[in-house]
Amino acid sequence: MFIKKAVASKEVKYEASRTFEDMPISRSLLTSLTKKGFSHPTEIQDKTYETLMEGHDLMGLAQTGTGKTGAFLIPIIEKLLQNNQRSYALVVVPTRELALQVEEEFRDMTQTCNLTTASFIGGTSVNMDEKKLRKPLNVIIGTPGRLLDLHSRGKLNLRYVNTLVLDEFDRMLDMGFAKDVQRIINELRSRKQTMLFSATLLGSQQKMIDEILRNPVEVRVSSGETSGDQIEQDIVRLNPGEDKFKKLVDMLNSEEFSRVILFDETKHKVNRLCGKLNKVGIKADQIQGNKSQNARQRALNSFKKGQIQVLVATDVAARGIDVEDVSHVINYERPVTFESYIHRIGRTGRAGNLGKAFTFVD
Repeated sequence: MFIKKAVASKEVKYEASRTFEDMPISRSLLTSLTKKGFSHPTEIQDKTYETLMEGHDLMGLAQTGTGKTGAFLIPIIEKLLQNNQRSYALVVVPTRELALQVEEEFRDMTQTCNLTTASFIGGTSVNMDEKKLRKPLNVIIGTPGRLLDLHSRGKLNLRYVNTLVLDEFDRMLDMGFAKDVQRIINELRSRKQTMLFSATLLGSQQKMIDEILRNPVEVRVSSGETSGDQIEQDIVRLNPGEDKFKKLVDMLNSEEFSRVILFDETKHKVNRLCGKLNKVGIKADQIQGNKSQNARQRALNSFKKGQIQVLVATDVAARGIDVEDVSHVINYERPVTFESYIHRIGRTGRAGNLGKAFTFVD
């Protein structure tokens, strides 16, 4: 059993010695960052900006919640503002939810800039995707399968991609996208810069990383280490004959369980567990593969806005979710692997905040 009791300790948050105003950033981008309430770069943003502006390849080791999306979007936007070449950036991500989050972040950062983007993900209309591609785009965001599908149809021209971002690269490999990623890279004839972001250093995949990156600069951030120090972890041990669902409901009725991600092992079990929670008066919704993309996005938005208390999820559907202030993660069924466990509990205790994770065991 890989679960242990760990008492969280408050991490000292990184404080940049400069503001965005101090950095060589265009006024229009600065205005958008200010509107978002961003005054200082996060650690990953502070340590990578000049490197990326100089055109170096990057291996960035940082978890979701550390500002890594801004770490690659800010220099991409700045470069686009500085030149109007017939080229664009391609951001490849493992999940639909993450693609939509990156698209939203880009739009927020370019409110005062004349730049365009679109996301291309499974579960949405291919015809609508083809329509979006008829207009010039500065940044294309997508999941590997849909990007390759559009390319094979002759609708997505990868010839003019000069900047490639591989976000949550470790998750992409976990989900079996290695060959798809390689196929995409093989089509990028004009690629000049690659940014690869991962939560963990993938020793077993080092050969592939070496083939993708050219003399990369490696940047690690303290909040990008494996989840644990910021998360109080414990088990929920059931006594013989004790009702597991009743125990869960008792926990969720406690005031401290304000925003909870609840993991079960299959799509069917997630659907059933979500229904049972709603029947006993606990506001819950679900994200799993049998749900349409619109339904998954509605559930995620409701969770972010605090309209529901519990988001029930499978491992795959929850990958890439970035929600602030998740109070607890509960493993209703314990994960099969340590890597899956680390991924699950990493939904809480983000970027210096404290979180709690519980795992049910018989």
